[in-house]
Amino acid sequence: MSGKIITLTRHIIEEQRKYPTATGKFTDLMNDIAFASKLISYHVNKAGLMDILGETGSVNVQGEVVKKLDQFANETLIKALDHNGHTCVMASEESDDIIPIPDEYPLGKYVVVFDPLDGSSNIDANVSVGTIFSVYHRVTPEGRPGSVKDCLQQGLKQICAGYVIYGSSTMLVYTTGNGVYGFTLDPSYGEFVLSHPNIKTPKKGKIYSINESYFEFWDEPVKQYVRYIKQVDGDTNRPMNSRYIGSLVSDFHRNLLYGGIFLYPPSKKAPKGKLRLLYEANPLAFIVEQAGGRAIDGKQRILEVVPKELHQRTPLYIGSADDVALLEKFLSGEKKVD
Repeated sequence: MSGKIITLTRHIIEEQRKYPTATGKFTDLMNDIAFASKLISYHVNKAGLMDILGETGSVNVQGEVVKKLDQFANETLIKALDHNGHTCVMASEESDDIIPIPDEYPLGKYVVVFDPLDGSSNIDANVSVGTIFSVYHRVTPEGRPGSVKDCLQQGLKQICAGYVIYGSSTMLVYTTGNGVYGFTLDPSYGEFVLSHPNIKTPKKGKIYSINESYFEFWDEPVKQYVRYIKQVDGDTNRPMNSRYIGSLVSDFHRNLLYGGIFLYPPSKKAPKGKLRLLYEANPLAFIVEQAGGRAIDGKQRILEVVPKELHQRTPLYIGSADDVALLEKFLSGEKKVD
């Protein structure tokens, strides 16, 4: 590797210097998240050699069977974030209610919500999985324990969002509203190193990602859109290529880099959508917008949705700006398949 090596910590500190009033607490918080991610990465990579694959036998708040690695990732993030005085409350996709900070630890000004291990249904098949996280400033008075009100903030209020993908390499991607940056974990010395500076997603992509087995359960405008992008038309560069892993972080990461659109529409089986607003849609929407893309729920910008509950579900259409704009024309009825 030539040139200077920029680690995640160095990058955050250099960004922090742009703000004279910064205290360094956010840098510490990000280091805690990075540390937890390294532990999770180690166990994901060793999963085939350890008694950590498979199911625990319990069911989470979503009604899904909890995988052992899910449980480990959730506990690792909580333990990494609850004692250093940076957080006032947390929320996790794996926990029914908010996660308070234990009484013996100091309280901070940050709120962290996370999906500890997205795509965990694919763990036993050795498919890439990931961690998704969001950071907010608390809205309740400082010095007191945080509440559910701190967690139920619009995505517009995020001060940081990111994800970690555990694949052929482990990569942490994050934004604080000043561009999107990707860091790859170098296992030789255990540091996240800047590998993807200022990520920009293509304005128009070639990939669409959707679980087409639910085709007959979708509303007609979504069916129309999918039919359209599968038609052969050289003038509009169709058909688009179908790529669907079934692990949101993996599908999103690929489309972010290569361009395209990910769709999880409402259906007769899930009329409110299936993905979680707080833990999945909001953080990825913040990231994609910072990279030049868009994210909507079919009616409005994802980041403008006001959350009503911790485990609120939402439809999600996210990706390259032109692809999302075309989809909107079908959803509004402006465009139909000829």
